[in-house]
Amino acid sequence: MTGFARARRSLGAAEVVLSVKSVNHRGLDLHFHMPAVFDPFEQVARAAVKKQVERGHLQIHLTLDKQALDKQNGSVEGSLNVALLERWVAAFREAARQLGSPEQPAVADALRVPGILQTDSSIEWTPEVECTLTDCLEEALNGLNEFRDREGAAIAEEMAERARSLGKLASKMEKLRSNATEAFHLRLKEKLADLLHGAAVEPHRLAQEAAILADRSDISEEIMRLKTHALQVLEMIRAPGEKGKKLDFLLQEMNRESNTILSKTSGLGDHGLTLTALALEAKSEIDKMREQSLNLE
Repeated sequence: MTGFARARRSLGAAEVVLSVKSVNHRGLDLHFHMPAVFDPFEQVARAAVKKQVERGHLQIHLTLDKQALDKQNGSVEGSLNVALLERWVAAFREAARQLGSPEQPAVADALRVPGILQTDSSIEWTPEVECTLTDCLEEALNGLNEFRDREGAAIAEEMAERARSLGKLASKMEKLRSNATEAFHLRLKEKLADLLHGAAVEPHRLAQEAAILADRSDISEEIMRLKTHALQVLEMIRAPGEKGKKLDFLLQEMNRESNTILSKTSGLGDHGLTLTALALEAKSEIDKMREQSLNLE
């Protein structure tokens, strides 16, 4: 489910800005982007996120804006790691020499190397820092979930409407199925005539073939399961707790039922064509619901 939230906290002479962005994903996929000084916070943050979020691809960005407060105080301070910069320049020139390249190191490129420009040199990892960051993360996650709840409610209502539509389509197919019985018997007679043409067939073999053809053309079970699954979708949407993965599995089963109906309704005349059209419409609704289920936890 998509969403975005941001929170800020003062941390000594600097300001911490933490943002959380989520997009659809089948599971919980976490990616952290933060200064090296905050590396110990990752495991704490993972545990905190798992308590509030069960599904989605999450990007957690944590930045330390020391210059923001420095400017308010009328000064701008920074820390340049000269030793690392010199090693980077030397390595650049050695690589250029070996490759025969005339390129020279650029300051802009050097400052993008992690660790060369340190704005967090005055920050040390302490329990107080961890507490501040955890509080900041909790605020961002609460904001993210509020965003996702609003979106999820709208998606759930749309899925419920599609489930009700699917139930109506299944009921139409059920009525048409009884009218297609005559076409089925005609098809069965043609198949039996082909079996009897120019060959002697034992009675039990005929009965066996007739039973197989009857089973292959009967869609009553598939229609019943489709109607039942449509009701289950409505129940799952209304139920509290995790539902995205359960819905995804159920919709896969519904998709198989619609495919089976399509395979069994060919050759049943006009009624078969109408059943096929209804099954295709049902399949379209199911596919749309499967896409929407990725947005739900």
